[in-house]
Amino acid sequence: MFRKYCILLGIIMAIALLVIASLYYPGGSQADPNSVGYDWSDNYISNLFGEKAVNGKDNSGRYWAVAGMLFLSLSFALFFIEFSKKIPISGAAKVIKYCGAGGMVFTFLIATPLHDIMITLSSTLFLLGMFYISVFVWKSKLLIFKILCVVCLLGFYFTLYIYGAGAYRALLPMMQKVTFALVIVLILGLEYFTGKQDFEHLKANK
Repeated sequence: MFRKYCILLGIIMAIALLVIASLYYPGGSQADPNSVGYDWSDNYISNLFGEKAVNGKDNSGRYWAVAGMLFLSLSFALFFIEFSKKIPISGAAKVIKYCGAGGMVFTFLIATPLHDIMITLSSTLFLLGMFYISVFVWKSKLLIFKILCVVCLLGFYFTLYIYGAGAYRALLPMMQKVTFALVIVLILGLEYFTGKQDFEHLKANK
């Protein structure tokens, strides 16, 4: 029973720890460096990982946030490993497994001073794994997940565009969390509402 729901439980634990971290966050955001507390519309999730908050005070929520990122990375990595078992084509299954799960190592390291370069590495590997998943979902009869895959990828690409180009910077903290939510919904949906039978017909057409 635990093995079946460990991805769900891991994600719930990760969210709970990040929420706790936000409650301990002293304050300061891109909109107002002197603000008090964590503002979900103006603070980045990465603000929770620093030793110091944006307002310069010691960030006592840091360790809760790092623990949350660890649970999140492990849960996502396990998803890619488990989902790869549903794909009947060996080469594609390996890309999903190793790129997706491998990218989660870099995702955890986002919580370190290597944040910027880890964003690039983790995003590249994550998107590669999700792209392969999306291709197989689009070849299936899973209509809802086809839509979710497109929305999730578009949201992720738009968030990365804002991050890289600097345009619409005020939207970035909120888009980060919207994308975060979309990824979680997609991953949980694919994990618990799809099976090998949804992709078996693709083996004969490879």
